[in-house]
Amino acid sequence: MVDILHRVGIQASPNEVFRAIATREGLAGWWTDDTRGSAEPGGKLHFQFGDRGFFDIEVLEAEPGQRVLWRVTDGPQEWIGTKIVWDLKQEDGYAIVLFKHEGWKEPVEFMHHCSTKWAVFLLSLKSLAETGAGSPYPDDAKIDNWN
Repeated sequence: MVDILHRVGIQASPNEVFRAIATREGLAGWWTDDTRGSAEPGGKLHFQFGDRGFFDIEVLEAEPGQRVLWRVTDGPQEWIGTKIVWDLKQEDGYAIVLFKHEGWKEPVEFMHHCSTKWAVFLLSLKSLAETGAGSPYPDDAKIDNWN
């Protein structure tokens, strides 16, 4: 198994970043504006990216200011069964996000694409928390013909 890992510092509190990751409204502000469902533990969320695709996840954990854990239940075959982890901590005026998309079966080309797109969306999260405006799909940076 292989994982996508990213670390980003955000000039906000871990609680503010948590709200952007752990609420439907927050997620719609930086990942995709078409976000539906419940972000509470045990809840299910649906993320639609126009005609490009979708992801369904189950929220396994949501510890305010500390951690969010999801399990992907539907979407691209490579994502199903993977977990997405957001660990948060405070460090020198920054909320540090340690992001992990874990459990990929192998490092296929689509994983390379997803790693870059996660970086794009993590910078959108940073922008939302610091300025109040993110760049969710469909306004995200396009990186290739996969979007």
